[in-house]
Amino acid sequence: MRLATIILATISALGAVPSAGAADANIIGYYASWKQPQTVGVDFSKYTHINLSFGVPGEDGTVTFDESLPLAPIVKEIQGNNTKALVSLGGWSDSNHFTKLVADKTTTNPFITGIVNFVDTNNLDGIDLDWEYPGREGDGCNKPDLVNDTPNYQTFVTNLRSAFTTKFGEGKKLITMAVRVEPFDVNGKPSTDVSEFAKAVDFINLMQYDINGAWNNDTGPNAPLNFEKGKGLQNSFVSAIDAWTGAGWPASQINAGLPFYGRATTANEDMTKDPNNQYQPQSNTIPQGDKEDATWPDPCTQVSTFSGTWQWKHLRDQNVLTGAEEAASPWVRTWDDTSMTPWLFNPENKMFVSYDDPKSLTAKVDYAKSKGLAGSMIWAMYMDYKDELLDTVIEAWGGAASSPNESSSEESSPDKNNDPNEYSVEKDTSSVENKPSHKDSSNRSASEGDSCSIDFELQCGSDSGSSDYFVCLYSSWLKQSCPSGTVCVQKSDAILCDWPESSS
Repeated sequence: MRLATIILATISALGAVPSAGAADANIIGYYASWKQPQTVGVDFSKYTHINLSFGVPGEDGTVTFDESLPLAPIVKEIQGNNTKALVSLGGWSDSNHFTKLVADKTTTNPFITGIVNFVDTNNLDGIDLDWEYPGREGDGCNKPDLVNDTPNYQTFVTNLRSAFTTKFGEGKKLITMAVRVEPFDVNGKPSTDVSEFAKAVDFINLMQYDINGAWNNDTGPNAPLNFEKGKGLQNSFVSAIDAWTGAGWPASQINAGLPFYGRATTANEDMTKDPNNQYQPQSNTIPQGDKEDATWPDPCTQVSTFSGTWQWKHLRDQNVLTGAEEAASPWVRTWDDTSMTPWLFNPENKMFVSYDDPKSLTAKVDYAKSKGLAGSMIWAMYMDYKDELLDTVIEAWGGAASSPNESSSEESSPDKNNDPNEYSVEKDTSSVENKPSHKDSSNRSASEGDSCSIDFELQCGSDSGSSDYFVCLYSSWLKQSCPSGTVCVQKSDAILCDWPESSS
């Protein structure tokens, strides 16, 4: 039994994490497998669906999942909270085989069989197809068929629905898709009719973020409710909904995407001199974001860069924000009435950060409700701070949420597909009441089954370069492993799982 399952069960048994109660709307959370220590303590009952990320489609049509997160216990834990468990296939980095897999029957049939078997074997409630860029490159490793990707994908999804019905019964398993702000491309242009997709798919998770960033010449909002005409990319939360519904996708089958993070870039000048304009010239070099942001080598280009990501958690716990709407000096917070998002600027290093907060998320949910959408999708669960954003979303949809002191998850880390590979694991001091005080025991090595004194203490294994680490639970050390290819590095009261060349 792995760390996430053990601690979730422990916290639940102690009664330290009250349920907030999900709204009637869909509340979709993406659970990153490489972030399982940081997602310890998440209250699955606050969500309607959890998308475990990411399953990897192989060239032969088989589906695999991160070995460091066995699916059986986590699926059981999710479903035990009356929440549906799905696995998301692909993502930014692992969609390079989709074009070939949906091309014809010789590859499509084995792929469909592989998905059906994967869902059946792991008792999943469905599958989330995270091929975000049919008909365009997306990640540099992808080799798209600009003409045929989208029609082939539609045929594949229709056949997958038939296979699900044959195996499990009609309507018994979900098919969902993560999609970008415009419908799938055909011949370099967005599709004008995606209604056939909608007949086979339960709903789409619309990624209404990563719209502006260091790839632009000017600063701009990461996830604007509305774009400003002539400034930045002309996409937004509103335009994305219009684009998909205009192409025949029912609003009732759309979950609106909400980012629990922001993006940093470096402006060329002091933006506080023109505080009403968040579109100002910037460098294309991405700065380091929050304390967990590290350089990440792109597997295609082999170029290492920071992500520039600031998780909401770290905007709060690194004292950039002293409250939901208050910035600490030297940071200056500004609200933009067009994008309906806040932005931060630091005059000392010229860092600009566009992000979402409770106010901006409420505006987005209100708009989604007015358009008859099904609910919200959150990227990502591990980025929140004391459930501030999640509870805001639930309340905005009309559900009940816990008070800030009743939150379930306080630890987080960067996103595999947008963020670097390094992550930290800090001791959870919030979820178990009346913890005794003990002297530090970090100078002695841990071994499976040996006694320990500080609940939730974390230690790397004694062998340098090992992927093993240990968590203290009920006075005994329990062994866990970092994701494949990474090693454990001890950093005071935290550990890092990092690539070997980065940990020296």
